[in-house]
Amino acid sequence: MKIGYLLAMLCFYPLLAQAEIYKAVDSEGHVTYSSSPMKGAKKIILEPLPTMAPPARARTTPEDFPRVDGATQRGRDDTRRKILQDELNTEGRLLDESSKNLKAADAARDKEKLRTLAEQVDLHQKNIDALKTELSKLK
Repeated sequence: MKIGYLLAMLCFYPLLAQAEIYKAVDSEGHVTYSSSPMKGAKKIILEPLPTMAPPARARTTPEDFPRVDGATQRGRDDTRRKILQDELNTEGRLLDESSKNLKAADAARDKEKLRTLAEQVDLHQKNIDALKTELSKLK
């Protein structure tokens, strides 16, 4: 039942969208537009807007753009993956080291050093998250 009602509304929607427009100007020159007739209002007849076909989609890559074969691209991807993995391993070690330093500073109750080390831990964690995101994007 609900689907039939929805389908009927969708069929009549274009008819509802084409309302008549009336324009009235009062004695003081104020202009009022309405979709219902008013005393002294004149019906405005609007010409349909011109339509045109969308422009043809242009090629995104020029024809003379240099192409790379699959083997070369796989080699580049493998090199990128290795670099990102090396950076991830380095950041992991730096995070571990910063965490140990943070615990040691917490035991010593050095507030200034605690804040600095906490910022370093956060920075290394954000770097690790970003590197993992980049690695997940590789094919």
